[in-house]
Amino acid sequence: MTDLNLRVAIVGAGPAGIYAGNILANSVKDLGGTVAIDLFESLPAPYGLIRYGVAPDHPRIKGIVTSLHEMLDAGSIRFIGNVEIGRDLALDDLQARYDAVILATGAIRDAALGIPGIDLPRSYGAADFVSWFDGHPDVPREWPLDAAEVAVIGNGNVALDVARILAKHAVDLRSTEIADNVLAGLEASAVTDVHVFGRRGPAEIKFTPIELRELGEVPDVDIVVHDEDFAHLEGITPATNQLKVMLRILESWRSRPSTGASRRLHLHFYHSPVEVLGTDGVEGVRFERTVPTGDGSTVVGTGEFRDIPVQAVYRAVGYHGSPVLDVPFDDVRGVIPNIEGRVVADADDTVAIPGVYATGWIKRGPVGLIGHTKSDAMETIAHLVADARAGVLAAPVEQDDVLDLLAEREVAYTTWDGWLALDAHECELGAGHVHTRERVKVVPRDEQVDISRTRALSLS
Repeated sequence: MTDLNLRVAIVGAGPAGIYAGNILANSVKDLGGTVAIDLFESLPAPYGLIRYGVAPDHPRIKGIVTSLHEMLDAGSIRFIGNVEIGRDLALDDLQARYDAVILATGAIRDAALGIPGIDLPRSYGAADFVSWFDGHPDVPREWPLDAAEVAVIGNGNVALDVARILAKHAVDLRSTEIADNVLAGLEASAVTDVHVFGRRGPAEIKFTPIELRELGEVPDVDIVVHDEDFAHLEGITPATNQLKVMLRILESWRSRPSTGASRRLHLHFYHSPVEVLGTDGVEGVRFERTVPTGDGSTVVGTGEFRDIPVQAVYRAVGYHGSPVLDVPFDDVRGVIPNIEGRVVADADDTVAIPGVYATGWIKRGPVGLIGHTKSDAMETIAHLVADARAGVLAAPVEQDDVLDLLAEREVAYTTWDGWLALDAHECELGAGHVHTRERVKVVPRDEQVDISRTRALSLS
């Protein structure tokens, strides 16, 4: 096959899906072909975890939205929001209308932490809390913040985001795009002490320097570290410059005097959780102290156990993907089984399912940053284009526009023009707010859909 004339569906409008669409459009154009790309999203708005997974006090990280916006605004990708594959459309519906389907559904569930008591009341997944403070439409509007002492289990950036938002005073979030219901919840928070626990030591943290440094800059919050957690650092050479910077930051906090702040954020290392304590709710967490084995990455238990009194627990031990109806899924790894982006029936299979691909976290698991997502997409698209040129893909058997099918099924889908209308509306809310903000997020799904559909029509 030399002439490329493709119709491709991409499921998931986060960075993975948008990068895949942009790379596909450019790749086919460079080969002298044409491609029509439809980007499906279960939420009314695009951008995935960039909109609903990045803390509201990190606007510079959300700068990636600018480039994603430009890719969608270029017109080579058609955005179709508020459409869930497996509910509004089946995989068969897509396969009948497109040469290929790319799954970029990400990983939004909390990974499990298999210890006794983890399911007690006031034990939460970090992903659920992040969704709440980011104004996700499908989580409750209120969050219980009645615990004074809180444990956050994990040593990655999500753990730091959760800890920082819990410790930060709501007044210092008023200038962000935080939703009004979230701001009200944080203003009523009873939190005084946030404890962050890592199983390994300071030399193995998975933070980034900027995330760590920001902790020490939160107003009216003291950072507390413990000398015993630094006893094993002697003679250790930091593996990277980033780690060297972070160890320097941690060391500086050891000598920082208490300011008498109204809230404290405690960083604990060499603590492996073994049980959440309590009967009717969380009353504490039991940890086993660990020590490094000497290989620079693993630790072993010492047999010394400590009970830390807390009234709430947040587990931030990673994300886990969710299955898509009629698509193979690896429940253990939380990914769609694939070989370099070509979807296979199971992890042991070596024969790809024609025309079905995966990219992003649902392809390789929830690790890596935006740059990895882009390289993921490049690999997947290279295989898709190679398969198309080799004549492996089956041509669509249905020629109707999928929008007609959605209208027939009375699905209230949203469009790119609808997002522009919602975006403008949120910015108007921010400009008119008593505390001027860049935007104020609209949270309810039906309200997002109504604004997207009615205002888009009025602007057209």
